[in-house]
Amino acid sequence: MQEKKEEMASTKTPKKTNLLDHNSIKHMLDESVTEIVTSKGFPEDNRMSNIRLLIGVVIIVIALFAQFYNKKFPENRNFLLGCIGLYVVFNGLLQLIIYMKEKNAILFTYAPSGSFNSTGLIVTSKLPRFSDMYTLIIASADPQSISAKAPVEFTKSVTQWFTKDGVLVEGLFWKDVEGLINEYAKETKKSK
Repeated sequence: MQEKKEEMASTKTPKKTNLLDHNSIKHMLDESVTEIVTSKGFPEDNRMSNIRLLIGVVIIVIALFAQFYNKKFPENRNFLLGCIGLYVVFNGLLQLIIYMKEKNAILFTYAPSGSFNSTGLIVTSKLPRFSDMYTLIIASADPQSISAKAPVEFTKSVTQWFTKDGVLVEGLFWKDVEGLINEYAKETKKSK
């Protein structure tokens, strides 16, 4: 197992980013977190992305109907008003889902197969503008579940994980993220 990891690490090209670009740093770290969490046995839950895509397709179909309806403007006024109303409603629904459900989430997962835990994870990250402090939070996908655990988080400077050339030192980052996953997965002590 250890040999496989070393072999993969030696054949993998290093991840490099522009250290002056805040968004590219966050994107690279978020992609690496996703890779680490899924490699620990948590399958990705794509339902929320699929719902957003479906709503987006509905919005596009509404816009196409409004554009290519076979009557000219004065005759199709009510139809256009209906399409505009539906367009606004579905866009509002899409924004509501993003604001209320997703927030800063970068990954939704199912529970690992064979696990006694019935909930997956929500992995959230923050990298404020003009700051080097990256915050990673792991929480239960269903906080009301009996098997839900308290969220865990860490906040560290991104300068610990990048060389001066902008190459991500994956070993250090993997160790920190795996430590956070293990901290979340450990059993909570119950007092008797």
